[in-house]
Amino acid sequence: MEEIRTRFAPSPTGYMHVGNLRTALWAYLIARKDPNGKFILRIEDTDQARQVEGAEKIIYDTLKACNLKHDEGPDIGGPYGPYVQSERMRIGLYMKYARELIRRGGAHYCFCDEETINREREEQEARGKSFKFNDPCRHLSPEEAQARVDAGEPFVVRQTIPLSGTTYFDDEVFGRITVENSTLDDSILIKSDGFPTYNFANVIDDHLMKITDVVRGMEYLSSTPKYNLLYDAFGWEKPRYIHCPPVMKDAHHKLSKRNGDASFQDLVAKGYLPDAILNYIAMLGWAPETDQEIFTLEELVQAFNVKRISTSGAIFDTSKLTSINGIWLRNMSPDKYLETVTPYIRQAVTKDYDLAKIAEILQPRINVLNEIPPMLDFLDEMPSYSNDLYVNKKMKTNEEIALTSLKASREALAELNDWNAASLHDCMMALPPKLNFKNGQVLFPIRLAITGKQFTPGGAIEIADILGKEETLARLDRSIAQLEK
Repeated sequence: MEEIRTRFAPSPTGYMHVGNLRTALWAYLIARKDPNGKFILRIEDTDQARQVEGAEKIIYDTLKACNLKHDEGPDIGGPYGPYVQSERMRIGLYMKYARELIRRGGAHYCFCDEETINREREEQEARGKSFKFNDPCRHLSPEEAQARVDAGEPFVVRQTIPLSGTTYFDDEVFGRITVENSTLDDSILIKSDGFPTYNFANVIDDHLMKITDVVRGMEYLSSTPKYNLLYDAFGWEKPRYIHCPPVMKDAHHKLSKRNGDASFQDLVAKGYLPDAILNYIAMLGWAPETDQEIFTLEELVQAFNVKRISTSGAIFDTSKLTSINGIWLRNMSPDKYLETVTPYIRQAVTKDYDLAKIAEILQPRINVLNEIPPMLDFLDEMPSYSNDLYVNKKMKTNEEIALTSLKASREALAELNDWNAASLHDCMMALPPKLNFKNGQVLFPIRLAITGKQFTPGGAIEIADILGKEETLARLDRSIAQLEK
């Protein structure tokens, strides 16, 4: 049986787009389903003008954060390197194969300038046709073309497309797709600066790196017939194709770097876990065979099946990602959760409180890590608040009831020697029957009086335990004085 080899081949042109990361993930899962499969990282930097400084580091950092470990790549090497296209160009690799393709009749030298091409475009559009470049240079004899190259004339290398007939390819998602060759134009394979275009370099590299399964966006469906013509011209075996449906911003717009849509780095900065992001984007356009929604990376490897990929675009739903992220947070062990949330707690809390107790009250309530700091701003410093907050229909409280509750609570808590959650619970829960009040008529005023906030991540008992006796009593004193005024 052949060894499954997939590749992730990003261009270092900016941040890691969510759609790009999903492509990497699906390619990784396909490779890992084969016990001997290989996942390869290749940097495609032939478009030098669009490169962004630091973008290559983002690629490595993202793959590392998501635990998508590649078996071969620029940083770790491998038997089919170099794994950066500009380095492969410098050793003359692409021009070598371009000359071979010209010899086989699958490409030709083109000496037309932009003026010639634009004139051809204007003439066709004037006749109401969509533009297809009819390259006059394809009719030059090999000897004449080579003589012009040897004479130093500037040139590009264009693919020679058959003028008639059809070309087809089979895609694992979209099935068989057949196109008329007359609709395909003679694409540039080698640019005038000597760099290969994506259309040429990816075919050469995929073959030389023995890629068996090509995973990429469906925007390349229209180019794939031309890729297959290149494979046929060289006499090479074609890979399997898996074209991915787009990740959509809404029903009509794709997620896009150019539109400033969220990148992987943006989502992490907003408090989403890499594991949760990966879990969510795996199912953007793919459906498992069961109703399971939460997957570890290892579980995704077992469950993933390309036959379950949809042909239609998947809308990126931030609320669904938030829900999945919350489940991942709640499923963490207490120790792992404390480690994860501590930096966020420390953004709001500088005093010497028990961070484990704070984490414990957060875990059932938080969906995104960035929700934490504003929830805890009352711990370091009691905020000012209005007495109107004590008026609550649901809790059946008003300022008079609150004042009665707080005075009784202050007296009972002052006598408490063992300050812990259990003793605080017993103390506070004993007050409502003594006062002939409902539980909420006692606990709600206490929580408001010691936090200054209507909504908090924990109840009166939990927060008093975290604040400690001295701070709790001091805050009760201030709130009682505020009510008495």
